[in-house]
Amino acid sequence: MDTYNVSRETFDRLKTYEASLFEWQKKFNLVSNASLSDCWNRHFLDSAQLIKYIPQTARIMYDFGSGAGFPGMVLAIMLKEKTPYLKVRLIESIRKKTLYLKTVAELTHTDVEIVNDRIENIKVEKADVITSRAMASLKELLAYTYKFCKKETVCIFPKGKKYAEEISEARRQWNFNVEIFASEQSDEGKILIITDLNKK
Repeated sequence: MDTYNVSRETFDRLKTYEASLFEWQKKFNLVSNASLSDCWNRHFLDSAQLIKYIPQTARIMYDFGSGAGFPGMVLAIMLKEKTPYLKVRLIESIRKKTLYLKTVAELTHTDVEIVNDRIENIKVEKADVITSRAMASLKELLAYTYKFCKKETVCIFPKGKKYAEEISEARRQWNFNVEIFASEQSDEGKILIITDLNKK
């Protein structure tokens, strides 16, 4: 975690989180078992790399389809130290996963709002940042995020090797600006930074 300039305290919180994931995975299928052997890289560092795309001025951040907390909970733990004024909301519809997220928040002393509901049911508040990892195709993601976006909202979406196809498909229904960055953790992965989202 030296790359991300985190304190020893933040690093320890993330390691506590990692230990809890192994413990809960025995009872619940939170992540794929195949990913556990390289858990730190596949989940924690893969999430942590997104922090540099979050504007310092951001005040409200949503993570859609948080699952076991990647990337939202990892970022919330890191941002607690760097931008404590940023409100982070993790949205997850599966109850056992929200129970796990609440446990992680308690274990790591992280002030984060955890919402157990579907995205379409939650009260709309415009966000400065929206993240989501492996929840849906880009076209579907934009449909979910649109009502939470203002002109300046930054959407940070990690994607796999089919990212170009997803962008082309999404452009049939949406206008948006997109910047594409290589993932630091995956040879095929890309990080899409989307702004100025509008319906066609």
